[in-house]
Amino acid sequence: MSLLLQLSRWIDRLSELVGRSVAWLVLAAVLISAINASVRKAFNTSSNAFLEIQWYLFAAVFLLAAGYTMLRQEHVKIDVILHRFSRRTQIMVEIFGIVVFLFPFCLVVIDLVWPLVLRAEMSGEMSSNAGGLIRWPVYALVPVGFALLGLQGISELIKRIAFLMGLIDDPTKKKQAKTAEEELAEVIRQRAEAEAQGATK
Repeated sequence: MSLLLQLSRWIDRLSELVGRSVAWLVLAAVLISAINASVRKAFNTSSNAFLEIQWYLFAAVFLLAAGYTMLRQEHVKIDVILHRFSRRTQIMVEIFGIVVFLFPFCLVVIDLVWPLVLRAEMSGEMSSNAGGLIRWPVYALVPVGFALLGLQGISELIKRIAFLMGLIDDPTKKKQAKTAEEELAEVIRQRAEAEAQGATK
């Protein structure tokens, strides 16, 4: 079991790295949106590429951070009935959900979407909008995102089994007190302070 817990920790670190990196795409989307709006107002011109890159970035944040969201226990849960049972029963129900619903769903989505990604890449499929972007990169976000989610599901499964064996504490406790927005603001502030200190040296 110790090897599986090491694997779980490795997966958790990967999800943490991906999640924190992807958070910067939110800032990129906001900046692109602001620049696009300013250019359109000032010069009465725009491009569909600016509009499409915004939903590409949104798709990247939504899909690639799904595993990170699961790691942080931020996915929506409906505990109307489940909260009445013991913690062990709740964990066993979650194990059932991971094995019976999460894993098959991830595999089915990857299996269905991957041929579309390959077809779009080989054909060089472009957006039908004038000045639009190539499509296969955004299609590829779907199988990659679900692969990361499935990988984090493996980690969560390991941790729940370890909890039932009495090896670790409750893995469903939220890992953070701050919201995602507060974390992003903290990272931006720390980098700005580091750059300011570097400039003064």
